[in-house]
Amino acid sequence: MKVTEHLNNAKGKTLFSFEILPPLKGENIANLYHNIDPLMEFNPPFIDVTYHREEFVYKKHENGLLEKKSIRKRPGTVGMCAAIKNKYDVDAVPHIICGGFNKEETENALIDLNFLGIDNVLVLQGDAIKTEGTFVPEEGGHQYASELLEQVKNMNNGIYLDDELLNATPTNFCIGVAGYPEKHFAAPNLKTDLKYLKMKVDMGADYIVTQMFFDNRQFFRFVEDCRKNGINVPIIPGLKPITTKRQLNVLPRVFYIDIPEELADEVEKCKSNEDVREVGVEWAIKQSKELMDFGVPVLHYYSMGKSTSIYQIASKLF
Repeated sequence: MKVTEHLNNAKGKTLFSFEILPPLKGENIANLYHNIDPLMEFNPPFIDVTYHREEFVYKKHENGLLEKKSIRKRPGTVGMCAAIKNKYDVDAVPHIICGGFNKEETENALIDLNFLGIDNVLVLQGDAIKTEGTFVPEEGGHQYASELLEQVKNMNNGIYLDDELLNATPTNFCIGVAGYPEKHFAAPNLKTDLKYLKMKVDMGADYIVTQMFFDNRQFFRFVEDCRKNGINVPIIPGLKPITTKRQLNVLPRVFYIDIPEELADEVEKCKSNEDVREVGVEWAIKQSKELMDFGVPVLHYYSMGKSTSIYQIASKLF
């Protein structure tokens, strides 16, 4: 079932969903199930599965030459989506990214997902390689999420890369895109960022999932600005509970977001990570209740591979 169909069937009730990371190459999938299993108590209608490009390091040899070596692979997004549908009978939403894939590889992944009965995709540019200052597309790949969105939309219309496939069967993906309440880091200002988001909605995006945020006022302003600009698709807030002091520095640097002074002050007072988790859970519960009162269609949690805090939050809400 499509994400938009789940939202319509909810008839105004706020739903619960979360995002998982595929295991690193060589890791057991049982560890992932261990984190998913407790959260099924709250009846998520869909679960997002991230896609990660390969990361590289340069290994220096004795002769001075550098060898580009691939590390930290997270393959298995397509397989994880099939596993989730099979094990939990829940819709999976794979992330489809520009980085690391050319157009033909993207098309093949979408064909596989279509064969598996996957009804939804979330299209994203993806992160730049850590050794590169800016995002560099794969040769023959997409530079922007809007280009990737166009390819998915073309396949929904029966248009494949091979022009000779005149009678190709159309796919029927529900397409999600990302939104940034505090602006995408590459956009010069929020107005420009909203212009490109509106373009993606006009191109056929069916719903928006936001980057994580810790100040609901940012989200409320974002929704208001979207509606003023004619962006009328469902907007799903993305949330993440703070779990370590280190995240006070890491999250703003990696995701280009602000952490409110009140939350940062409470985390700094903590004596242990267990204390930090309690603060993070309480803050997220407060955020979630306020967002539910606002009428959001879904509360979507970024698990980062761990479910304990999310379980504690959901048990107070659903």
